[in-house]
Amino acid sequence: MSSRLVGVGVGPGDPELVTVKGVNALRAADVVVVPVMDTGERGRAEATVLHYVPAEKVVRVVFALNERTDRARREAAWDAAGEKVAELLRRRGSVAFATIGDPNVYSTFTYLAQTITELVPGVVVETVPGITAMQDLAARSGAVLTEGTEPLTLVPVTAGSAVLKEALAGPGTVVAYKFGRQAAEVAEVLRETGRIGDAVWGSALGLPQESVRPAAELDGEPLPYLSTLIAPPRRDGGRGGKL
Repeated sequence: MSSRLVGVGVGPGDPELVTVKGVNALRAADVVVVPVMDTGERGRAEATVLHYVPAEKVVRVVFALNERTDRARREAAWDAAGEKVAELLRRRGSVAFATIGDPNVYSTFTYLAQTITELVPGVVVETVPGITAMQDLAARSGAVLTEGTEPLTLVPVTAGSAVLKEALAGPGTVVAYKFGRQAAEVAEVLRETGRIGDAVWGSALGLPQESVRPAAELDGEPLPYLSTLIAPPRRDGGRGGKL
């Protein structure tokens, strides 16, 4: 039988936000792989997974999750991780890879799957969608992501604050991921574009250290790397005004 690699989205941190299908996929797999940085510390995905499967079923695999400047180091880490997961597939047959959020949205799973398809001929690759940080932040803050014909733009601030500024100059809601280290720049861009009034940010969603605050309270201090921002457009038309 073909070996199977399943990317499972386990949400932004709250274990209650893992879908039933996601839990079933984790439990059905022979092994559950979780990504960790080279510090070896328990990551958010692992902490969530341990609510549903025993620790002896979980295997940590090191990824260069925070490496953006040294391409050789990053790709060497991807290759090493791919080799380890490929060996697990050869020996065990069914591997689930747990990733925070959704496996098809800025996820390490994308790079792993590309590597595995080259290393393990005939492998079946599947994904189970997960709840994203923007959905969770919208629920926790009361922010409405879209109405009527409004577009929704998702921007990783690791691409630079100019990309965010361009998005904010357009229509619809803008969501910014991974903006914590550039919080001061993001606050300035929000003010320049007149979007700061209704914007909200959040970090550590669903965890004890959760913070959900108005963007107007950003004071220039760096925030956790995995911080999320929602900047809705001005909605002056009343109910159904965006239809």
